Amino acid sequence: MRILTAEEFFAERKQTSPTITNEEKLDRAVLDIIHNVRKQKDSALINYTEQFDGVTLDSLFVTEEEFEEAKTQVGDEFISALNEAKNNIQAFHEAQKEQTWFMEKDNDILLGQKVTPLDRVGVYIPGGKAAYPSSVLMDVIPAKIAGVKNIVITTPPQQDGKVSPYVLAAAELAGVNTVFKVGGAQAIAALAYGTETISKVDKIVGPGNAYVARAKKWVYGDVAIDMIAGPSEILVVADETAPVPYVAADLLSQAEHDESASAICVTTSAEQALLIKTEVNKQAEQLERKDIIKPSIQDNGKIIIAENLHAAFDVVNEIAPEHLELMIENPRDYVELVKHAGAIFMGHYSPEPLGDYFAGPNHTLPTNGTARFASPLGVYDFIKKSSIIQYSKDALLQSADSIITLANVEGLTAHANSIKIRKEEKNA
Repeated sequence: MRILTAEEFFAERKQTSPTITNEEKLDRAVLDIIHNVRKQKDSALINYTEQFDGVTLDSLFVTEEEFEEAKTQVGDEFISALNEAKNNIQAFHEAQKEQTWFMEKDNDILLGQKVTPLDRVGVYIPGGKAAYPSSVLMDVIPAKIAGVKNIVITTPPQQDGKVSPYVLAAAELAGVNTVFKVGGAQAIAALAYGTETISKVDKIVGPGNAYVARAKKWVYGDVAIDMIAGPSEILVVADETAPVPYVAADLLSQAEHDESASAICVTTSAEQALLIKTEVNKQAEQLERKDIIKPSIQDNGKIIIAENLHAAFDVVNEIAPEHLELMIENPRDYVELVKHAGAIFMGHYSPEPLGDYFAGPNHTLPTNGTARFASPLGVYDFIKKSSIIQYSKDALLQSADSIITLANVEGLTAHANSIKIRKEEKNA
């Protein structure tokens, strides 16, 4: 894990030209999958599942019997924890609901905005080697609150041809009973364009590997997507009050996602920086996923020493991290300095995993600097808005000349005529 000053960090950012990753091979593979799914539909999904997951499917659906079997495989402790998390997530996202509204102006003018939920949403849940029931809750609950009536889940099957019982338990708890045993770019193609079994959706949400992310990028425009997620990121701002073991543990909690994950600490103390580096190396040796953690920390881990907290937040806003922890004294006094971050965790007892699983705010967050312009997944991602305009005859005629002038300036004389014909009717 490198230690460098804030000045060195900014100097490196200026000198490093953005690199264009050679993704041509990935794109060719993804586009080939999308083409084949559009052409061969279900048969392509079955073939790709056998090719990539080593599973021969009799049916793409998770059956009712499989849902029932899942209930017997998950313990009461898991269900209890899942229920608590669900309640917290639901309460938080209820506050995001938007309503249709109207405003009345003089001369019988009515303006407004109609809020309508999307008709059909597809949720992608990563699977195969691991289970992510938390992502089921995070992606489904906001859609439910928004009023989406049709929600389906796609997820890769395990080696036994079944979906993780933990994912199925979460799906049922969240109110989704249509789950397809399909993963990868082929699942995204199926959701975007439809097959004999899977109906086309209006929007696809949920994280996935590089193939899933690239497929989402290619189908965008034919269908809406939430975001194109990159490797996980955490940035911890730590002053002298931050417990070193806590800082190290939180950095490692993100490094374990994959080798490309980014774990960065910004501190105001050179002494603290050395202590954190030593503790990170010590804890990493004791962790189960150290084979993933070590390359992540070695390649992407940094500890940046800033002159003061204001300088530390300059680094924060330059990086625009997915997860930002403020392990400093009186964090609320500094939160206004944060301009770009997906989620902000304040204090020594608000570690990032609290947000991943339990607190309530969504854990589907913008990565790779996109927090500069993007937001966490929310209820607002599952609605669309229509403008409402109603003018009385008198109100239109009062504005007619201005509208005609603007239309003529743009050379859109048919627009102008649409107004003129009503104006002339009055004068006739």
